[in-house]
Amino acid sequence: MATPHNSAKMGDFARTVLMPGDPLRAKFIAETFLTDAALVNNVRGIHGYTGTYQGVRLSVMASGMGIPSMAIYATELYSQYGVENIIRIGSAGAISRKLKLRDVVAAQAACTNSGFAEQYRLPGTFAPIADFRLLETAVATAREMGVEMPVGNLVSTDNFYAADGRTMEWGKMGVLAVEMEAAGLYCVAASLGRRALALCSISDHLVTGEELNAEERQLSFTTMMKIALETAVRMENVV
Repeated sequence: MATPHNSAKMGDFARTVLMPGDPLRAKFIAETFLTDAALVNNVRGIHGYTGTYQGVRLSVMASGMGIPSMAIYATELYSQYGVENIIRIGSAGAISRKLKLRDVVAAQAACTNSGFAEQYRLPGTFAPIADFRLLETAVATAREMGVEMPVGNLVSTDNFYAADGRTMEWGKMGVLAVEMEAAGLYCVAASLGRRALALCSISDHLVTGEELNAEERQLSFTTMMKIALETAVRMENVV
């Protein structure tokens, strides 16, 4: 059942997969939170693990960076491995003064400057949004954990180094933060009739200039990880 990008067999992945961008963050989550975690994929160093959390079978696998990479892995997980839910757990740069470093943001929707959705040949502009059941479950989970989790619009950009310098303009429309994967994930999920949600921790602030270093990004986003894990447990029996 292997694909060009995934050596796992059918049944190796749970129905819910948590997807950080960084393979080392996937490894950290598996080793820190999952019981009996087994490596089920390591093609191109994209670590994928399956284990249990609170008795529920869960998987975690990296997506790599950018919409094209996310779309490859999400498409294969949904269409080839029977995955029902993907929860992106990544980092984002704040473009709103309402946010601070390490805040966890839930992406109700994701704007983008990518042409990814053009492949669907729609007679207009598609608005990539999260699955509401996943979103409301994550919001309730965060609330019960005592975490104030802003919910709103993110922008998924194709340009980490934006030559035109216009990233901040998205803030004029109330967009909270910028990242690189959510819109692609939401498009793939919509096209295949599956569920998706992006949760992002604020790793840097484009307004104030503050930022976390690489090690902090990899290891310190435990609040976001716990929200995603608890959400996955609650979604286990949702059809």
